[in-house]
Amino acid sequence: MKIGYVSDERYVALADVLLEFTDSAGYSWETRSRASGSVWLDLPAGQYSVILRKDGFGAKISSLTVPVAKAVHFRLLSDGLLGYAWPKWVRSGCESEFRVHSVEAYRLQLWRYGWHPELVRQLGWHDEHGPRAVMQVTPDGDYTQTGCRWNSVGYTSVTHRQFVTAPARSGLYYFRAEVRSGRRFSFPWIVAPAQPQAKVAVLASNLTWNAYNSFGGRSNYIHADQLPETPTVNSRVELKRYSDPEHGTWGYPRYASLSFDRPEPFCDIDFDERITDPIEGRQACHLAPAEWRLLGWLEREQFAYDYYAETQLHDGTLNLQDYRVLIIAVHPEYWSLQMYQKVRQWVQQTGGRLMYLGGNGLNCEVDLQADAMTVHNGNIQSLWPAGMNNCDSRFGMRHESEASLLGVVFTPAGAMTGAPYRVEDESHWVFAGTGLRNGDLFGRECLHQRCPGGASGHETDKRSASSPPRTHLLARGTNPDDGGAEMVLLETDSGGAVFSVGSISYVASLPVDSQISVITANVLRRFLLDSVS
Repeated sequence: MKIGYVSDERYVALADVLLEFTDSAGYSWETRSRASGSVWLDLPAGQYSVILRKDGFGAKISSLTVPVAKAVHFRLLSDGLLGYAWPKWVRSGCESEFRVHSVEAYRLQLWRYGWHPELVRQLGWHDEHGPRAVMQVTPDGDYTQTGCRWNSVGYTSVTHRQFVTAPARSGLYYFRAEVRSGRRFSFPWIVAPAQPQAKVAVLASNLTWNAYNSFGGRSNYIHADQLPETPTVNSRVELKRYSDPEHGTWGYPRYASLSFDRPEPFCDIDFDERITDPIEGRQACHLAPAEWRLLGWLEREQFAYDYYAETQLHDGTLNLQDYRVLIIAVHPEYWSLQMYQKVRQWVQQTGGRLMYLGGNGLNCEVDLQADAMTVHNGNIQSLWPAGMNNCDSRFGMRHESEASLLGVVFTPAGAMTGAPYRVEDESHWVFAGTGLRNGDLFGRECLHQRCPGGASGHETDKRSASSPPRTHLLARGTNPDDGGAEMVLLETDSGGAVFSVGSISYVASLPVDSQISVITANVLRRFLLDSVS
């Protein structure tokens, strides 16, 4: 009979895994997984202890009840070095646990990421007396929904505590782990202030980080609705993303939740990377490594800021009334309705100033649970309005177009290209000190390597029928197919204002393009004043 399947942390089928089944009387049966990862064995009814072993993966002890109601999904974790902080976002003075997976002794350090990464403290070498005792164990089944729950197995004693108190200074911190054999891994930690310290609040796009995190085999882009019944043998053959030309990523009536309780490999930053280095890799260009460029630029230009997770805006840790300016950046695609309503009310009714230094932002609603989020993609055909019931966005399908707040909204035109902006209104104060004139190009220099070419790129936003009438066009990207990002400014009767650049690539130009830097500084200085006009 078929008992189930064995797969790794990517939900890739594992062949030739040795499995031993032992019942309560001490009798034992042995089998190996097949090429598909499937496990076949005739067993009497009863309770079994199951040992799984394969070279290159951590051995594991699971349990099984026969007969099986449905195929069991055994999961193994490959040898390597990974980690995450839990919680991933805290206030200064609060604790997080570092959860590291390693098959060797590892050294851990805590660094703060500003213009230059700064060592905060050494956290020592970590190992245990038992063999491979700092190796983690992943749960069986779909832990993209339930979480990895690292440090829950074998960390029972207070002497095994692995907690760190968040530093007094708010910011983006990274734990750096390394082993003697040379492997390295770094993972982010968002530290909000215990009490507001600055007039500027910056949001980490940690909901987007989670949406793109495929650890465990699912993200909002791979198996967005749920894990399939069988693990993957060949992606290009089996995944509809590649095999079905009519397949839409979000063509499902519902979507399983995505847990925050997982490592985020896409947020890793190489220890030797400098803030002015090109941002390499498919995912780094729009996740935490790109957002670091904004924080470093703010510190270089001597703008004080407090740093928060998006989830801390949702739960009330961030009180917008304490701040003059809120900055969201790079790719803040996924927001809760509560977040949107708070910011909209703050800008339009109480005079808040929002700087949107990103692209494809606030485009899709999520519901937040304690340790997970559920994405409301809808059953859509494409990200053009025609594929979304003639709405601007997935968020607009459920509520209103985000252009109502931001002045711009994402369209697929220009996606995966990069280009400079062209000035449309040289007389505006945002261009003061740049020397730019109408028709001039700026934003040529950019660290974004997935879609190189300029500050307008990767994914871009434009005005729509939902944009407020006072949305003023300042510049437009020169991307092909009229796909350039539109840089706009809009003001509200309450004294609030929104500056939007409409491009994921924009922040990757801040450290290296002088005109992008001057424009952004002009806006931030003006937004910190009593009057924007």
